[in-house]
Amino acid sequence: MLPSFLRLAAAALLSLAVAGCTSTASTHSKVMANAPVTSASLMQPAAYAPTETQAKPYFISFRARNALSYGHTFVVFGKFDARGNVPYDSTGTLIPSMTEVAGLHPASTSNVPYMIGHILPVPSETGASDGDTEKAYLLAEWTIPLTAAQYNEIVAYIHDLQDRSPVWNAVTYNCSSFVGDIARHMGFKTPSPLHLPEQYITDLREMNT
Repeated sequence: MLPSFLRLAAAALLSLAVAGCTSTASTHSKVMANAPVTSASLMQPAAYAPTETQAKPYFISFRARNALSYGHTFVVFGKFDARGNVPYDSTGTLIPSMTEVAGLHPASTSNVPYMIGHILPVPSETGASDGDTEKAYLLAEWTIPLTAAQYNEIVAYIHDLQDRSPVWNAVTYNCSSFVGDIARHMGFKTPSPLHLPEQYITDLREMNT
């Protein structure tokens, strides 16, 4: 019994060293940006190559932020402000009426499910977690402008992914795995989800630009 326990403990410590997700979570929220959403082509990758002739007032931003542990990977999507930037208020907080956050994390503000999740799957939430909306905690980002049609398609996919992502595990399906599913749906190459969040987003950007 003791050797088995030690093996599990060692596996948990190894997971802590290589996987990435936040240890603080908030309630699931879906704040929609000012664009209609359709359910068409949920699982069909769309073409997101830049074009000069199409207006792209919407965006998706692949992001990593700081945390008490080793960080968190997530996406922000919504509508650019009048200057063509991701919309923040004067305090450096995302404007909720123009943006939405999606990311996978344990469904608790307690550290206990987070620690258990390094060995066993635990219930998850897929909305914003503490710090996701604040620019001060941002470590890395890759923001992609979108047409209205592209935005509608990827938002529908993200909402579907949220509905079918009930558990979090630091190794088998973590926050970077969740973000990677979104990136691959858009046709992008993705790094290993066991990279730390900042490195994951940096590598994602470099692999596709």
